[in-house]
Amino acid sequence: MVKILLVGIGGFTGAVLRYALNSYIHKSTYSWGFPVGTLAVNVTGCIIIGVLSRWDELKNIFSPELRLLVFMGVLGAFTTFSTFGNETVQLLNDRKLDFAILNVTTHLCLGLFAVLTGRYMVNFFWK
Repeated sequence: MVKILLVGIGGFTGAVLRYALNSYIHKSTYSWGFPVGTLAVNVTGCIIIGVLSRWDELKNIFSPELRLLVFMGVLGAFTTFSTFGNETVQLLNDRKLDFAILNVTTHLCLGLFAVLTGRYMVNFFWK
């Protein structure tokens, strides 16, 4: 039961953080017609998970419970892969193939780059 509560508390926190960041970015980029807010949330989540997972590998900083709270709860709710998929399909439905391809490419490339960057940051600063 404690594990479920930890994931739930983390999920609530991650969802609120996701909403706040996405809303903030969406206000200034709405006219672009491209889901910049979702991209920003996913890349930010990838950097954070890259940093925290590598730091944990090196320093063993997370208990199993804290790992559930942060990784499964907060970051699981914060990143928005399902939204990414839905927005990509909507771009395709709107016959915006160029934006759909751009959306997939930038999420994958920047997401992987962000995870690697987070891991290298830990190696550089804390190893």
